This record gives sequence, structure tokens and C-alpha cells, in this order.
Amino acid sequence: MQVTETRNEGLKRAYKMILTAQELDDKVTEKLAEAQPDVEMKGFRKGKVPLALLKKQFGQRVLGEAMQEAVDSAMSQHFEESGDRPAAEPSVKMTNEDWKEGEDVEIEMSYEKLPEIPELDLKSIKLEKLVAKADDAAVDEALNNLAESAQDFEDREDGAKAEDGDQVVIDFVGKIDGEPFEGGAAEDYPLTLGGGSFIPGFEEQLVGVKAGEETTVTVNFPEDYQAEHLAGKEAQFDVTVKAVKAPKAAEIDDSLAEKYGAEDLEALKTQIRERLEEEYAGAARAVMKRRLLDTLDEMVDFDLPPSLVEAEAKQIAHQLWHEENPEVQGHDHGEIEPTEEHMKLAERRVRLGLLLADLGQRAEVEVTDAEMTQAIMNQARQYPGQEREFFEFVQNNPQMQQQVRAPIFEDKVVDYVAELAEVTEKEVSKDELQKAVEALEEDEG
Repeated sequence: MQVTETRNEGLKRAYKMILTAQELDDKVTEKLAEAQPDVEMKGFRKGKVPLALLKKQFGQRVLGEAMQEAVDSAMSQHFEESGDRPAAEPSVKMTNEDWKEGEDVEIEMSYEKLPEIPELDLKSIKLEKLVAKADDAAVDEALNNLAESAQDFEDREDGAKAEDGDQVVIDFVGKIDGEPFEGGAAEDYPLTLGGGSFIPGFEEQLVGVKAGEETTVTVNFPEDYQAEHLAGKEAQFDVTVKAVKAPKAAEIDDSLAEKYGAEDLEALKTQIRERLEEEYAGAARAVMKRRLLDTLDEMVDFDLPPSLVEAEAKQIAHQLWHEENPEVQGHDHGEIEPTEEHMKLAERRVRLGLLLADLGQRAEVEVTDAEMTQAIMNQARQYPGQEREFFEFVQNNPQMQQQVRAPIFEDKVVDYVAELAEVTEKEVSKDELQKAVEALEEDEG
């Protein structure tokens, strides 16, 4: 097949490919000859049907397949000889649309090639790794939060009015049009005011009640209430307040530790310290990773495939638009044009994506099946009761698999680079680490 270059601008390439009529005819004959031993036809023994008769009978059927194979073969040969790696699937189209059998086939192939990535001296990179220890104050703060979460309630003094956050112990009977309804009554029910566990408006009307008091609460069931026979209806609840209790944080002792699965208070403190330092390490890694990516971005400069940058910019603009307009759930909105800021961010992401892919390829970084399975399982936990369906969906969806694989691959390449770089540790306080994390979030915003 004749191949002639028609465009060579930056990373854009285009070629005119001519598949001569004779080449196509030879390809058809070749394919028919391959099939000849298995063909049976009336009047001939199996495998003895003449090629000329096969061509007359089946030539038209294999013509398209032969043409496609010839084009694919020419493209493979071109990429092997040129060393080009297309950034996306090449565009291939037949230019002589009025083609008739017996004529040459003219084809145009165009693509954007991936750039040549410069080799970097990774050992010259200098990084700072923040290290924060969980001090006693941080552990005590976490303990106090656990105690508040495990709060108890104790009776308020006689005559005290219930406040938001208090627990009231009540008997109640609900009625619609004066008639009690199923599921609308209970005795000695502990209700925390402000918790939002009852019908909207119910808890608010109990703020200010006292133990021993009787009152009537009137509410409207929501229109979308799960019990259809109650949805949208007004109801009156006759309520008897039996006790008013104030919240009281649990005592920080061995009993609290046992509530959280620890043997004693010291064991709970150890668990908290380990969890906090694990959180600090994760935050410190995010800071170091960002600084590493900034350093790599400054070290390289190469042409970027325009189509990749444009696609990334559109995705960024679309994502940010939805974050600013959370009320819009679907995608049936108008086109969102990327701004200059979107384009700059897209260029950075594409440049770093290509660089990390190249570094990973050279270092033979791979994402194992076990790592993929673990990552999919972690995501599946976000869909309680549908974990199996989610897992199977990802397993059968190559695009989803790539979305799962990409961040794992990126983190492994970052770890590889960090191992080669010169890393110095700097001990910081929890607050200093928090400020470094907030600075990252501001830059991303």
C-alpha cells in the first residue's frame, strides 16, 4: 500500500493511503484460498471448489473484510516504522466515496501523536516530608469527642423545661380525624429533641415542656411519606411527658473504652494515637505528593496533544459547573465552555499524566489484580446491599476499570519517584500540617 504524508504540524499527522485494485484483488484471493479447504459446493468435493468459482460466489462478501485487514496492516506497519504512538484512536476514512470495484481505494488517516517525553534525573529531586506526632493534647481531644458521642442523659431538676438537645421520655397516641392510626402510639419513648428522628415539626413543639405535663402536638405528614395512607395528612398527637433529661458526656474511663472495643482506657488511647498518626501520615503524603508533582511539572516542557487538552478542559469545566450548580442532577444543560483557567489546569494534568505514564512504563510499574480487587471492593462498600452488583459492573466495564486503575498506578509511580529522590523529614505540629493541607485545597480551588 502506498502511504504519503500530507500533514506534519506539531503533533498532528495525516497520511494518504492508496490500496490499489490489484492489491485488494490479491487480498480477496488470499482470503478465499485460506477458506477453500473447508468449502463444500454442489458438484465438487470438499476443498476442491475452483478459486474462480469461489471468487464469483463469495468475492463480494469478503471484499469489505479484505479492505479492512489491508488498512489495519498498513497502519500497524506505519506505527511500527515511524515509532509514533497515537494519543487517541486514529481517524480513518475513505476519500473516494464513489468507489467502484476494480478501482484503487483512497484512504485518509489522521491522528495526534504522543510527544517524546524527556528523561529526567529523578535523583536530583529534593523533597520535604512533614512528620507530625499525635501528642497528648490531640489524644485527649479525640477522647472528649468520643465521650460526647457516647453521651448519657440524666434527669433535670423538678420543673425544668426541656431544651433543644435534651431527651424527653414520652407516651404518645397519634390520631387523624380523631381516630388513632396504626403505628402512631408508644410508651416510655426516649426522644432526643433536635435529632430529627420524628416527623418535621414534632420535636420543636416539645421544647419547653416539663416532666408530668400533657400536651397536644399537631403536625402534617410529608407528601412523600413512605406510608401512603398517612402522606400529606394532618395528625394530632396526645403526648404525656414522663421525664426531661439533660445530655451528659460519658465518663472517660475503662467503661468508655469497652464501648469502643478496647480492653481499657490505656488501650483506647493507644488506638487513638495510632489512628491519628495514620491520618497525619496520609495528610503529609498528600502534601509531599503535590510538591513532587509541582517539581516534576517545572522540570519538563513538551508539546501536548491539543485534543487531550481540550477534552480534559471540558471535563474540568463540566465538573466545576455541577459543583456550583448542585441542584442540576442531569446533563441536559447547555454546553459549558472552558475558561483560560480551565485550559491551564488541563494542560498541567495532561502534561503530568503523560509524564507519569512514561515514568511508570520505564520503571515497569504495574497494577496487580489483587490491588484492583481491593480497590473495587473499597468502592463497592459505598453501595450497601449492592456490593456484588457494583463489583460485577466494574468487572464488565473497561472504562470503569481504567478509572479504578489510574489513581493506583499514579500513586505507585509517585512512590517510585519518591524512593529515588532526596527526601528530608521535617517534624511539624498538627496545626502546621493542617495549614499545609489547607494551602493545597486553596490552590486546587
